[in-house]
Amino acid sequence: MRVLVTGGTGFVGRHIAWRLAGSGCQVIFSGRSQTAAAEVIAHSPAALTWLPLDHAQADAAERLQQASQGADVIVHCAALSSPWGTPAAFHTANVVSTEQVIQACQRNGIARLVHLSTPSLYFAFRDRLGVLEDQPLPPPINDYALTKGEAEQRIVQAGLPAAVMLRPRAVFGPWDATLMPRLLRVMRRGPIPLMRGGRAQLDLTCVDNLVDAVWLALTQPLPRPLCTYNVSNGEPVVLEDLLHKIAEAFDLELRTRRLPWPLVDALARGLEGIARLRGAGEPLLTRYGAGVLAFSQTLDLHAIRSELGYQPAVGVDEGIQRHAHWWREQGDRP
Repeated sequence: MRVLVTGGTGFVGRHIAWRLAGSGCQVIFSGRSQTAAAEVIAHSPAALTWLPLDHAQADAAERLQQASQGADVIVHCAALSSPWGTPAAFHTANVVSTEQVIQACQRNGIARLVHLSTPSLYFAFRDRLGVLEDQPLPPPINDYALTKGEAEQRIVQAGLPAAVMLRPRAVFGPWDATLMPRLLRVMRRGPIPLMRGGRAQLDLTCVDNLVDAVWLALTQPLPRPLCTYNVSNGEPVVLEDLLHKIAEAFDLELRTRRLPWPLVDALARGLEGIARLRGAGEPLLTRYGAGVLAFSQTLDLHAIRSELGYQPAVGVDEGIQRHAHWWREQGDRP
């Protein structure tokens, strides 16, 4: 199988590229950074081909179409996954890149597209347990959720022969540059705020399990031309318990402070407002970043289990231990 992986220099994309190459696929992966691409190639179990690509460049669509000629499938991982950024940056990274991928699929007759979306589409600053893929979506809570939702709509409207949209929750593992590093930085800096009692139930996804889900989405018969699936470990963890697991695995002291959500919410709103007025980077605290630790959100996995045969192989505890081992090998850096 010949596969093009967009965003293959990123955290999730590189894991997918490695698994596909190790399974005997011919893999082309895209990304902007030559340094990151060299790292991906160096760690690959088999040969990979790098496609230098910036989706913001004028020739990106044409170069993507040329590179995907002869490909059987495309895995679209390229995205801006962050609680902070400009609307233009999110639109280019999440919507424009998806439009370019769709054009490549249509021009080259790609048999199947697997698109990495997000369950941030479900988030609504309230507890939500066992969320199903077909439940009505709340209004988007930030530009990330807005543009990822728009990207999904582009795929829905494209009428491709076969497309799978995966919504993985809180992916972590080696080379993660977002979720775990943020938690580790907060742990080192001071107490972690525990809002609403610190009892929020959280779903996480070990990156190995997400890669399994991508493989199934690429290789299994699909019940419909367009399928949308939740992905997680399927073992919700209470926030305070999760923090203790992480602190123990990474040999860090855990300090917590119980704070009322309205106070943290007001502080986050204020910090965001100041950052916008100053045109500054991401503030120390964002409303979304605090909200995901304050409110429960778990996903129903019945659809992907029953239709694709998905079974998470790496548990949360084992995944955290693997991540911590890799982290120490990197010189004790997140």
